[in-house]
Formats: sequence, C-alpha cells, structure tokens
Amino acid sequence: MNVSKSDPHATGSEDWPSDWLRATLGFLALRALSAGPSYGYAIISELERHGFGAIKGGTLYPLLTRYETAGLVTTEWRAGDGGPGRKYFALTDQGRAELTRLSAEWRRFTTISTDYLNPERLTKEISA
Repeated sequence: MNVSKSDPHATGSEDWPSDWLRATLGFLALRALSAGPSYGYAIISELERHGFGAIKGGTLYPLLTRYETAGLVTTEWRAGDGGPGRKYFALTDQGRAELTRLSAEWRRFTTISTDYLNPERLTKEISA
C-alpha cells in the first residue's frame, strides 16, 4: 500500500476488517468530497493514502450512486485530457449536513466504544 508519510494516522499496515470499512465508507467518501468535486479513482486514492486500504470501485461507485439518488451528491461529466471523460461527484448542502451529522455521531460512538473497551475498565468490572 502506498501511504503518505506526512499523515500521522496512516501507517501503511492497516488491514481493516471488511465490516468496519463497509460501515464507515459512506461518510469517509463524503469526507473525501468535502474538499471539492472529485472522481471515483481520486476518492479511492485519497482514502488509501490516509490509511484505509484499497477500496474497490465496485464498492464505491454504487454507494456514490445511492448518494446521488438521495440528494447528497451531484454528478457532472467532464472531458478527459486526451482520454475518456470522468464523472465528478460533488457534495450538496444536504450532503455537507449529513457529513456533519455522521461525523458527530461517529465521534460519540467511538468515545463510547473506546471507554467500553478500555482494559482498566475491564479489570475493574472483573474485580467487582
């Protein structure tokens, strides 16, 4: 895996359980689009660069299509530089609001999960 050394979260050794990626890919894709319009391969590269591993186009594109149907993203075909055109995806206002909502919910969920999985908590529960 090719991972950016400048990103402190990317170690290049992640082999995340597929269930974790399936559960988070939606808002990770929205986050990748928060910087501006992008196309599928660039989104995949962005996620891989940040340590999420290789995402398959067959997983990402149907998700983006569902998001388009739901009004979270818009699409636009742009001519390619000497090659085929590309379908660009961009967040809508509704998509930005959904990213904000999901990000807050994710932070709350991970805080609760981290607290629950804390080995000190487990030791206290066993000794009680």
